[in-house]
Amino acid sequence: MVISSLFLFPALVSHADENQDKIEQLRQEIEELEKRDAELQKQAEQYRGNISETQAQANTLKNQIQNLKNQISGLEMNIKLTGKKIDKTQIEIVGVQKNILTTQEKIDYQRLTIGQLLHYLAKRDNESLVDILMKSASLSDYFNEAQYALTVNSTLLNVVNNLQKTEDQLSDQKEDLESKKKSLETLHQQESAQKSSLVGTTANKNKILTATKGQEAAYQKLLAETEELQRQANLEIFRLEDQLRRAIDPNSLPLARPGILSWPVEGTKSQSYGCIETAFARRNYPTCNNKKGGFHNGLDIAAKYGTPLRAAEDGRVIAVGNAPYAYGVWAAIEHDNGLVTAYTHMSVRFVGVGQELKRGDTVGNMGSTGLSTGSHIHFMVYAPKTFTTKQSAISGLLPIGATLNPLEYL
Repeated sequence: MVISSLFLFPALVSHADENQDKIEQLRQEIEELEKRDAELQKQAEQYRGNISETQAQANTLKNQIQNLKNQISGLEMNIKLTGKKIDKTQIEIVGVQKNILTTQEKIDYQRLTIGQLLHYLAKRDNESLVDILMKSASLSDYFNEAQYALTVNSTLLNVVNNLQKTEDQLSDQKEDLESKKKSLETLHQQESAQKSSLVGTTANKNKILTATKGQEAAYQKLLAETEELQRQANLEIFRLEDQLRRAIDPNSLPLARPGILSWPVEGTKSQSYGCIETAFARRNYPTCNNKKGGFHNGLDIAAKYGTPLRAAEDGRVIAVGNAPYAYGVWAAIEHDNGLVTAYTHMSVRFVGVGQELKRGDTVGNMGSTGLSTGSHIHFMVYAPKTFTTKQSAISGLLPIGATLNPLEYL
């Protein structure tokens, strides 16, 4: 019985080799997709660079339209990239599924072999020494049979050890499969968000062209009206938040020290938290320090359009919204220590209310939606139990709370 089982192994190996050939073919397809992905990344980087250049000087109709066209091109490129990553992940899932099938067949074979070896040893143990000698044609045959029994016993131990390793391998493969399935789900969500952002940006471009009929004077009038709405929205936010800041319970705050939160993005710090004494701040923010400056309720970090924004700490998304004349596309995350962080001006948001996030997970991509003169994030930190939202008549859904200086926690 044992000897016959050993003849099963070549067939199993042949079948495994066949699966490995298919997996190798899939690996080559993945490599080809990665090469194409790298080429698209270079093109996308060029688009993002163009956006940064034009956005800094987008104070004319021509520049604003060109800026929006660049944003549209960048979003289209990101959609292509995400599509390729979806294709790549789907191929990887097929490969892992085939690996799992091969590994499961190997486990089944090893278990069959163990059963046959145990059956042989049990049968031999039930035979007396006299029975074995009587069956043997000669003393030489008896010793050969005894040696074979020792070999079978050693083989059994090896097969049992190998079975444990193979089962561990199967467990790892199943975890890998679940991870890739989650990645695929995330990529589909990102693709949907990118397509939605593309529709919105295209509509914004068409809206400006329709409202101005391509005339610079009409655009400047529209720009002035928009800036006034933005200023009113800022005043509304300040009035609501100032009362909350005055009522903060110091005992409710986590100990302020570096590293409590991670930076949401690497970039240039363009505006700090607090009273900013610049002409722009005085014009756009609520006055402070005897009208010498304007109060800025967050930390501004500038980077290239489309740069991923990361969760500053583990937490749960508690609110999302779009405030056209204030924060643009935003999301807020509540963390275990009670702090709430907000990520604003995003070009694309990848998260929804109730979603659990880990530190470093992607919240969205950097953009310039809402009150913004360039690609950046306005990063806010709210004191525990003060965060809420308010529907503004001026600027959509606003995040409101008692803001803290983010630099005390980053």
